[in-house]
Amino acid sequence: MNALQTAIVIAIAAICIIGLITAARAVRVVQQYERGVVFRFGRVQDGSRSPGLTLIVPGVDRLVKVNLQITTLSVPAQDGITRDNLSVRVDAVVYFRVVDPVKALVNVQNYLYAVSQVAQTSLRAVIGRADLDELLSDRDKLNSELTSIIDTPAEGPWGVKVERVEVKDVALPESMKRSMSRQAEAERERRARVIAADGEYQAATKLAQAAATMAADPAALQLRLLQTVVEVAAEKNSTLVMPFPVELLRFLDRVTPAASTPAPAVASGPRAPETVTMPDVRSVTSEPEPEAAPMPVG
Repeated sequence: MNALQTAIVIAIAAICIIGLITAARAVRVVQQYERGVVFRFGRVQDGSRSPGLTLIVPGVDRLVKVNLQITTLSVPAQDGITRDNLSVRVDAVVYFRVVDPVKALVNVQNYLYAVSQVAQTSLRAVIGRADLDELLSDRDKLNSELTSIIDTPAEGPWGVKVERVEVKDVALPESMKRSMSRQAEAERERRARVIAADGEYQAATKLAQAAATMAADPAALQLRLLQTVVEVAAEKNSTLVMPFPVELLRFLDRVTPAASTPAPAVASGPRAPETVTMPDVRSVTSEPEPEAAPMPVG
């Protein structure tokens, strides 16, 4: 009797343990950011399991969880030749998420790898259709084009929605970088010269207007001269140069009598050569002439 009771207790305990194991295998937990797809004897059940506790038949059903969060996929750098025959190296980042868990599991073997391959081929195609200036300056247009190209085969049959694609870096050859640096330097120099020339033109225009205003009233020029002297004296220079006013020269020119011009000389016949009188040499010398000595008589 004791042996029978012991066998019954062991059987009940075994059934309880098997029941607990079965119950543990039958209960599954689906997270909020996941969806569950149930395969029963290899066939997909209609719909997907929502987040929370869900029950399956152990040994019959198989639950596969699919993450619905946005996935960030880095596209390896791709070498390509632009439309203007320049070699560049471009890499990008793809942001996508699963919108249909059943299609993502059934229609494609590995949707992560498939999206990566489509992104690489699309990036090379976009590089070949774009110019270098578009790759460097018009990034938004390239990103939109890449998004539409990658999203076309992914959303319908694969159940994957491409949110956006960003071109991360454009690597240029060193020779092209030096050429672009020289171009930018030349452009900056051209702008500086144009701005300086425009400033000179505006200054000349204002000076011409000021000169016309001062010409109408000579007193304005004198006032401006005095103002200039005050400004120069305020700098505490050791030497002060006073410009000679032009109006004073004009005043002296007006007060000069017109009759002060000399009369013209009257032309006559050929002049006779003048006789030059030579001075007497004896009268010039101050010493008297010596007397003749007497001759001795023998």
